[in-house]
Amino acid sequence: MSNSFLDIIKSDKPVLVDFFAEWCGPCKMMAPILKDVKEAMGDDVTIIKIDVDKHPQLSQQLQIQGVPTLMIFQNGQPKWRQSGVIPSKQLQETLRQFV
Repeated sequence: MSNSFLDIIKSDKPVLVDFFAEWCGPCKMMAPILKDVKEAMGDDVTIIKIDVDKHPQLSQQLQIQGVPTLMIFQNGQPKWRQSGVIPSKQLQETLRQFV
């Protein structure tokens, strides 16, 4: 895993990682959902996007098999993971468990 990724996920606040691909239709649906989540949760959460085609090693290490895959990390540990499009409210409820 790249050092910058490891540094980001070591945070004690939850880090939501969106593993996506440019060619993926459902991934494009996640963009406004993530924007909504960021507006609702502000600085309580960090949201980053990782293009699986540009970071195949990281995707392989984390066993990302489908996109979009969302993961929540805290203190460097994976805490939650789900593939597919997730509604904003559901994502916010999940994130609040770790705030």
